[in-house]
Amino acid sequence: MKIDEDVVAVLTRQHRQLESQLKGLLDAAEAADPVASGMMLAAAGDELSVHILAEEHIVYPAVLAARTEGILLESLEEHLSLKRLLADLLALAPQDTTFLPKCKVLEEQARHHHKEEEEHLFPAMRRLLDEPSRRALGASVVAHEHALHAKGAPRERVLNETAAAAPLV
Repeated sequence: MKIDEDVVAVLTRQHRQLESQLKGLLDAAEAADPVASGMMLAAAGDELSVHILAEEHIVYPAVLAARTEGILLESLEEHLSLKRLLADLLALAPQDTTFLPKCKVLEEQARHHHKEEEEHLFPAMRRLLDEPSRRALGASVVAHEHALHAKGAPRERVLNETAAAAPLV
C-alpha cells in the first residue's frame, strides 16, 4: 500500500481482502473445523469492523452531499446488518447449527454491500473530491484503521453498535 493512496483504491483493496477472508471463514465453517472457524472469524471480524468504522467515521462524513445522502443512508443500514451478523457469530460456537448459515449470509451481504459502494458511492466520490483530497482521505482511513487495531480486538466494538444504524453526521 502506498502512503498517498487514493481513498477509492484503499477501500476497493480492502473490499477484496475482506471478501477473501469471509470466503476463508465460510470454507472453515463448511469444513466443520471449529479451530479454523474461530481464527477466521476473529481475523475477518476485526478487518470488517475497522473497515466499517473507518467508512462511518472518516469517509461518509467527507462525502456527504445532496447527491450522496441516499447512498450513504443505505450503506449505513447495510453496515448495521453486517454488524448484527458479526455480533451473532461472535456469540455462537462454530459447532452451533446456525453458525454456517450466518457465515453464508455475512459473506453474501458483504459482497453485495461492496458492489453497491463500488457502483454508486465510489463514482460519486471521484466526482466530489479532487485527487489530493482523495489521497488525504485515503491516508486518514489507513491511520484510523491502524489506531483501531492498536486498541485490540476491533470486532468487539461492533457488539455495542447493533441497536440502530450509525448516524449520518
